[in-house]
Amino acid sequence: MVQISPQGFNGLEHIATAVILLNNQLEVTYANSSAEILFAFSANQIHGLHIHDVFVNCEILQMAVTNAIQTQGPFREHEFTLTTQRGHTTAVTCTVTPISTSFNQTAEDMLILEFVQMDQQLRIAREERMLIQQQANSELLRNLAHEIRNPLGGLRGAAQLLEFELPQPSLKEYTQVIIKEADRLHSLMDRLLVPHRVPKYEPTNIHEVLERVRSLLLAESPNNIRVIRDYDTSLPELIGDREKLIQAVLNIARNAAQAMQQNHTKDASITFRTRAERQITLARKRYRVGIHLEIIDNGPGIPADIKERIFYPLVSGREGGTGLGLALAQTFITQHHGMIDCDSQPGKTIFHILLPIESTLFK
Repeated sequence: MVQISPQGFNGLEHIATAVILLNNQLEVTYANSSAEILFAFSANQIHGLHIHDVFVNCEILQMAVTNAIQTQGPFREHEFTLTTQRGHTTAVTCTVTPISTSFNQTAEDMLILEFVQMDQQLRIAREERMLIQQQANSELLRNLAHEIRNPLGGLRGAAQLLEFELPQPSLKEYTQVIIKEADRLHSLMDRLLVPHRVPKYEPTNIHEVLERVRSLLLAESPNNIRVIRDYDTSLPELIGDREKLIQAVLNIARNAAQAMQQNHTKDASITFRTRAERQITLARKRYRVGIHLEIIDNGPGIPADIKERIFYPLVSGREGGTGLGLALAQTFITQHHGMIDCDSQPGKTIFHILLPIESTLFK
């Protein structure tokens, strides 16, 4: 438990997070101005009211409060709707933290409720659009790859036969161009077909995945980039395809490294950060716990004109890029029932990956 004093509550007025304090009877003893704005009530109106009288039909909030009291530790509930007595409805994420106050040598157990507003409807709609788009892209690429691979074999074979018939060795330079370009396109088609291979799910440690990616990055650019590790080592294993997870993270991190090298970013760095996320919703399914992986770089950021399309195939902001890396990463994460998203601005880009932890998920 954190020890704080009532005199410290005034500082909460200056933060953007909505905060409500409850006593051990679950009655409101304090609400900051951000809470007044978020829920459209005044602190005086709810002072002394039981939390059930402030928010109606708040079973999810009650569960979070109960869990925090039972575990005597912080408990976070993601993306649920709260409705006040006046009918004001807001989608929020709430963190409930037990505290112990001391005043005039008298201790009292209390709870801090921190609310962050979430635009739940937009997020769900965006997630569904991304999933539909990813499925459509995947099917399109698979069909396209098959259609291109078939004539490539004949094209390469014809070039080899032609090379044997050429009277002048100098002319073979042209057939070699055809053969090499056919091989390059064949390799590209193989990459397009990789996501459709059946995954091999097994217990996987996310930090072993990240360490493998870190080794590969440092081998490719040992002197130009720092890879920073910020791990929650208490995270349990997830059920996943280790190689596909490595490829997904590597595609994102390699894009960042290449962008920073082309931009000559000073003190270029990539950070791998892992944290636990509780009560997450992915593709309308609820999971008790998940892994939140952040891949952070201090590069130039994603160009504004492609920011909304970065997970589409053949879209690239880098000269010479194929535009397949992020599309494949999204496919691999989706195969693990996860979600990938990105926030980017010049000097800081963060890819967020949410992966569920559930041993029976793929059985």
